[in-house]
Order: sequence, then C-alpha cells, then structure tokens
Amino acid sequence: MNFTDIVALDSVKRKLQQEFVDGKIPHALMLCGPAGNGALPLALAYAKLLLCKSPEGAQPCCQCSSCAMSDVLAHPDMHFVFPIYKRNGSSKPTYCDEFVNEWRDMVLAKPYADLADWMECSGATTQQLMIYESESSEIIRKLSMKATQGDRKIMLIWLPEKMHEVCANKILKVLEEPYPGTVFILVCEHPEALLATIRSRVQTVDVPPLSPKDIDSLLVERYGVLQAEASRISRAVDGNVALAMRIIKGEDSFSDFFELFKDVMRMAYSRNVKGMKAWSEQVASLPREQQKAFLDYFQRMIRESFVFNFHNSQLNYLSDDEQAFVAKFSPFVNERNIMGIFEQLSLVQRQIQQNASAKIVLFDFALKLIVYIVKNN
Repeated sequence: MNFTDIVALDSVKRKLQQEFVDGKIPHALMLCGPAGNGALPLALAYAKLLLCKSPEGAQPCCQCSSCAMSDVLAHPDMHFVFPIYKRNGSSKPTYCDEFVNEWRDMVLAKPYADLADWMECSGATTQQLMIYESESSEIIRKLSMKATQGDRKIMLIWLPEKMHEVCANKILKVLEEPYPGTVFILVCEHPEALLATIRSRVQTVDVPPLSPKDIDSLLVERYGVLQAEASRISRAVDGNVALAMRIIKGEDSFSDFFELFKDVMRMAYSRNVKGMKAWSEQVASLPREQQKAFLDYFQRMIRESFVFNFHNSQLNYLSDDEQAFVAKFSPFVNERNIMGIFEQLSLVQRQIQQNASAKIVLFDFALKLIVYIVKNN
C-alpha cells in the first residue's frame, strides 16, 4: 500500500510524509476516523515508508526487499494486533497470530475493511470480538526482540478501543517508553472508548470522513461503476468505502435493515405490540455487531426522514426504495419528536454496547416509538 493508492486525505498524507522527511517520527501515533474512511490504508502506507531501506524523499522506493515484504504484509518487523474471538469456546489464551493469515487475506483484498468485513473473514458470527488480556505479553515480547531487517519495528493495532482494559494497562509502559526503534501505529474509530491513559501517550491525527464526491470518483475510476450508480452508492454509505464495496458486490445488509426499519415504523403507527415483540426478538437474534450496524442505519433513516421535509433532494442520501418509503413516512418525523427518538436510539446503542439484554432493550424502544410516532403527530 502506497500513499498514492489512497483516495483523498491529502492533508493527512502530507503531514505524515513531512514528519518522516523532517525526522520527527512519533513513537506512538493514533489515526482516528470513522469506519472505512482510509485510516487503515494510511497506517499501512506509513508503515511501509518507515520500513523502506531506500526511501526516496517522502515515498518508499518500492524496489527493496522491505517494500516487497510490506506489500504482502509479511515484513518480519511489522506486527499486527486486532480484535479476535475464542474459537470453539476454548478456555486457553487466544492470540492475534492465530488469525493473522485471515487478517492478511482480508486487508490485501479489502484495504478499506471495517469490522463487518473482519467478522466475515475471521468466521465470527455471534461472538464479541476483542483484543484479549493475553495479547499484552505478545506485544511486549515481539517488541523486545531486535529488528531483523533494519532499525525499526512497527506495531500496528487496529481498533484499539476493542482492547481489554487489563491488556491496555499492561502495555502502557512500553507505549510510553518503547524499545529502541519501535513505532506504534494505532487505527481507532472510537477514541472516546479508549482508556484516557492510552490516549495521553499517543500523537493523535484525525482522519476526516471521505466525501460522497471522493467515493464517487473512487468507484467510477478504480472499479468501473457507472456514474449514476456510483452517485447513488456514495450518497448512502456516509464515507465508508468498505460498505460501498459490499453494496457493489451485493453483500451489504441495507436491504434487510430497510425492511426491519419499515416494519417497526408501520407497527408503531398501527400500535401492533405483538408484532413489535416479534420484531425485537428478530433483531436481537442478529450478531451483536450487526445489531449495532442496524441501529446506525436506523439513526440515519430517521435523520433522512426529517431532512426530507425540507424538500431539497440535494440534502438526502437515499436509495430509490428508501426514498419511496420516506416520502410517505417523513411527516411523522418532525421538530416535536426527532430529538426524543435520537435520545432513545443513543440509549439503546449504549445498552447494546454494554451487553444488556437485546430483546428487552429493543422491545422497550419499539414501544416508545408508538408515543413518538403516533402521539406526537
């Protein structure tokens, strides 16, 4: 992965490259940005540059053995940490190295990958992915060893917010006072979920969301998507290239999420409590990460419904099916209830994140929708 392969994000690229040229390389860097926006490709491109034996200014040479190994994510001095799960319910410690082949395959095929991609590639279903406490000893062990190809060692941690608190605390010392030549690169989507002690020990660089125009250009120029289709997709994915790619391949959950959204709204309008109970059980049966993704989609559709009332098509990011439904439903989302719905959605998202009973939380939310949709209209 090279900087030239990454769409947009020019200001972040320049910052990283200039720090390299100036010799002001931070020992711990955290790239923060929403899912699928390019923070992971940036981390890989930066790691390749740091490990290159003969860099040409602010670019890797792409000719040396280090560059060749970086290109296939097989450089012995580049280590990866990412959320995993215990296979077959094993009680033994589980390490990222057990999943590293799946990780490499995913990132090489999908450099903009998000957690949904990783769950599919790793074979996770209902499991809660995390970076276990035991990984801390592996991180320290690997970094304590001498670099084999040069002077630097890279520890790339993807989604550090998924790190067990004990693991995070155990790596604090090596993060603050790393072994010689060590560079930590963290790729984080939710820095607010990360321990403050970790955040205080890294240099944070915000990676902005990609615009619909950026994604539109990527889909048309790199993947040959027709302009009209690219425009529709780019407006719907909220800057997430990984989601755009799943839509192109027909692997996204948008159609399923749309049906679930329509169902509960119609049930709220008709006060179908029995149907709402069945709906909550259906959503609760989804894997936990899918539940979170659905709630994000639900929030987007509420926002789109509210904005639709302004009758400016340039403000909406909807598929044809979504727009057909929202055209009829939008009057029920207005100034009197939108803040209440958002507050309830935020509460549900927090409770799901905290592993509360999804059936109870979702059924309670569905019942409250009756009040917001019917009584406030």
